[in-house]
Amino acid sequence: MFLFAWSMYLYTSCDRITNPYPPQVALELDTTLYPGNWVDYVANEWPTFTANTNIDRNILIEDYTGHKCIFCPAAADLAHQLELTHEGRVFVSSMHVGPLGIGDFQTVSAPEYPVDFTNPQGVEIGTYFGANDGGFSGNPRGTINRFLSGGNIFQSPNAWTSMVNTMLAENTLKVNMQSALNYYPQTHGAFLHVEVDKLDATLTNELGIVAYILEDSLVGDQKMSDNSHNTSYIHRDIHRGNLNGQAFGRVLEAADMQNGKYYVNYSFVVPDQLDDAFNADNMHVLIYVYDRITWEIYQVIRQNIIP
Repeated sequence: MFLFAWSMYLYTSCDRITNPYPPQVALELDTTLYPGNWVDYVANEWPTFTANTNIDRNILIEDYTGHKCIFCPAAADLAHQLELTHEGRVFVSSMHVGPLGIGDFQTVSAPEYPVDFTNPQGVEIGTYFGANDGGFSGNPRGTINRFLSGGNIFQSPNAWTSMVNTMLAENTLKVNMQSALNYYPQTHGAFLHVEVDKLDATLTNELGIVAYILEDSLVGDQKMSDNSHNTSYIHRDIHRGNLNGQAFGRVLEAADMQNGKYYVNYSFVVPDQLDDAFNADNMHVLIYVYDRITWEIYQVIRQNIIP
């Protein structure tokens, strides 16, 4: 399985370093992924974030889907259209999971449906919400920034457009974010750096940060609304795992803060065009910050791996 590649590298063999930017932040990164002297990376390639001029709150649509779900292609088309209509403001993560984990809609059955779109973190998210306070009842369902509407964060596709339009119009920015990524094809290694600025002082619950790794697109099999088998269906924004291997990310802590902002850093391996499964230029990362009590996502940004 390829999923080990998405986990943030925290091996005991990795160097533990203290980086001068931001000062006094202890990092655990796989510095061997940098094809050179790590001191040079810190001195010359570690990003210095300038003032974040963004004023917009972005939206994450989590589309819970399956390649054998006949109603799912229409939902996926809607999510993709919303993403295109509001380019740069709306992002989609296609979560191939059901409320019980890997259900009939997600199973692999060769030769008709040979591709496994699932991953452990996605399954954990789906099964948690299937059993707990998410109210995830089946596919297709989706969350819009995991905003609670009608007592539920999971909504049928017929509610997605109005929720997206309302949230865009309100544009309530409570958390701002920016990121930078350095990728080195020599080692297939990447270093992701994220700055988080909590703008709303009334947010008192713990904040969590999550980084999804997504495959941009893949031509594969899909059962359609008329029960036909489409061998040339374009799957988009496929959730392939989380960078730190944890379904719900990690808590933003006081130790991450410098000068009033949080700084979080990841190192990970990215497959390239020589890999049988994935290409680095067909992958991207979605990073979001959310409320650990209410689940609401306050901000999400996209970071391409290759510009």
